[in-house]
Amino acid sequence: MHFELSTEQKMIVETVRSFVETELYPHEAEVERLDEIPPALVKSIQAKAIEVGLYAANMPEALGGGGLDNFCITLMERELGRASYGLQMLVARPSNILRACQGGQIEEYLLPTIRGDRHDCLAMTEPNAGSDVRSMQTRAVRDGGDYVVNGSKHFISHADMSDFVVLFAATDVEQTKNGPKKKITGFLVDLDSPGLTVRRGPACVSHRGYHQCELFFTDCRVPVRNRLGEEGKGFDLMGEWLGATRLTVAATSVGRGRRVLEMATEWAATRKQFGQPIGRFQGTGFKLADMATDLEAAELLTLQAAWKCDQGRMTDSDAAMAKLFASEALARVTDQAVQIFGGMGLMSELPIERFWRDARVERIWDGTSEIQRHIISRAMLRAHGA
Repeated sequence: MHFELSTEQKMIVETVRSFVETELYPHEAEVERLDEIPPALVKSIQAKAIEVGLYAANMPEALGGGGLDNFCITLMERELGRASYGLQMLVARPSNILRACQGGQIEEYLLPTIRGDRHDCLAMTEPNAGSDVRSMQTRAVRDGGDYVVNGSKHFISHADMSDFVVLFAATDVEQTKNGPKKKITGFLVDLDSPGLTVRRGPACVSHRGYHQCELFFTDCRVPVRNRLGEEGKGFDLMGEWLGATRLTVAATSVGRGRRVLEMATEWAATRKQFGQPIGRFQGTGFKLADMATDLEAAELLTLQAAWKCDQGRMTDSDAAMAKLFASEALARVTDQAVQIFGGMGLMSELPIERFWRDARVERIWDGTSEIQRHIISRAMLRAHGA
């Protein structure tokens, strides 16, 4: 196993890096100031991403997507991760869950999303059911040719810029050795459906311009034809998605960390105190060494997990280790960068304080660091029958 990039992979990296630097970096300050992305800019970036072939790169080529494998998608995510999250997410990678679409769902939801005509978001988290998704309270009850949905979701990223939601709701209860557990089912729900209200959630210190929303369902009727997969099998669908999204968090954390390290290294090489660059002082130089080592280790874990995924060998622990280490490495790197920049690191004149703030959410969403450690340790113990 080696990670020497092929000519094609190098071209992907160069293309995405160029796109990020040319089309995304120039708008970061404005998005940070407004906490919004102007609609005209949204359309412009999406159109340019489609034009250069970066849009829906994770979807099968036969369906109009880019057809990239997991390793190439991870390289792409790494480069996109260097930019403001709100901007880089406009270079859409539709949820892998949509590959479960069947029949009329393909024409109504999957293909328009791949083309960029429609946009999806995912609703899983609830106020009282974050990491413990099988305790969710949102219910979908069968009523003739519909399901009637009642409940609420929060921390739903990008819902304010989406056309439909991939919703997970409880449809039944099953008895397990650990007590009763909800049986979860997936649905495709248009955000303009009667009985569904979308509201912007509280302001967040991380990723300005990329908003989290709250969804409220009150006797919202969803046709049976909009059920995604089999009834009660939604937990399996979620599991497939979580592995991919944890790789995304790991890859984007590495990319952002690389950008921060480059800026910190340049500052340490040019900022002088006591007659020499501050990087020459051991207290600063060692910080740079630790930051570089953290990112090398994070990248190797992430690329290894992506490579295993393409071989059909990636385990939950592989994705969890990559997400855990990369997100925590990013936290260490951004914190050290603030220290290297000193007082200027906390000033909004420079993006260092933004990177520091943005890094904080990576250890929480898509499975907290504690959940990742639980996944890893559980697999280790299971091998010994514990």
